Amino acid sequence: MVSAAATTVSWIPSESVSGLSRLGFEAGIGLHYDDPPPTELSPGFLQDRTRFRLVNQLVAWVEVRGGQIVNCGYDEASHSRLGHTSVALGRRNVSLVNVSLPDVRREPARQGTEVEFVQTAGGRTVIPFPRRVRDAPFVRFDAPLIWTTISLTLYADGSAVSRLAGASAFPRHWIFDDSGHLSAKAGLADFKEWTKSSFGTQSPWQGQDREALVTSVETALERMLSEQIMRAGQKPHITRLLTGDQLTKQGERGQELFLLLNGVLAVEVGGKKVTEVGPGSLLGERALLETGLRTATLRALTPATLAVTSAEAVDRADLIAVALHHRAETDSSETP
Repeated sequence: MVSAAATTVSWIPSESVSGLSRLGFEAGIGLHYDDPPPTELSPGFLQDRTRFRLVNQLVAWVEVRGGQIVNCGYDEASHSRLGHTSVALGRRNVSLVNVSLPDVRREPARQGTEVEFVQTAGGRTVIPFPRRVRDAPFVRFDAPLIWTTISLTLYADGSAVSRLAGASAFPRHWIFDDSGHLSAKAGLADFKEWTKSSFGTQSPWQGQDREALVTSVETALERMLSEQIMRAGQKPHITRLLTGDQLTKQGERGQELFLLLNGVLAVEVGGKKVTEVGPGSLLGERALLETGLRTATLRALTPATLAVTSAEAVDRADLIAVALHHRAETDSSETP
């Protein structure tokens, strides 16, 4: 018997809410952004519903004989869990239980020596959310839906591969592998798109999922530095880009250091895209360490939000380590 698991954790990152709704997160009425989940899941975290908006955990098994899969199924440990919503009522914070929708599991798709399992989970907050939408009657008062869809493929040799197959446009979604390690993340948490379209027929419960834009995981050092930039010392300036906007231009002078909070940027060298970067990436460090000139053009592939700071916000030795990692990434991407 071979079994494996995959888990998504959905949470609301800093600076990700826009419009009038943003006031609810900044006016002290109980709504709050979330701290990033740990990069390694623990039972304690998964049980604390104040630390996430949604957990979707898929567990599956296959029975192998003579190198062939002869039986398979979802494990009883597969489950989902919505977080609690905290609101202020007078001097008290009240934790509200949100509304879960039934988990949706597709029939296992067996093909030779592999089987794919797919599970969708999600729901909505109980707090009314008046907003304009694209379809008649063009105004809704219930909260938009959040969800994730996990694909987990088990192989006869005992290996497993998981991916984020679909997700609501908001909030941020992270996916963890069978060992509980963070393996990938959704690159864009699009609050405006979510409020307009995540309801009714535009959901997996009505047969319509939404493809997730998945990016790789930043380094542990970048993660540590991002917390330092956002929480220690002077608060950084926040800037936002539209799709296609240019953040830096190769060869121009620059003194700013950037932390990508949301969205996906293309890294272009010599007019060619060499890689893409997602949330958590520290950018612009090589100009600060070397000649003062930007070594790459950074262009927004999606709407993006960045924190802008200076070299003084980060220890020089840490900047050098980040620069060496980025140089190795760029060199490997240019190798045929």
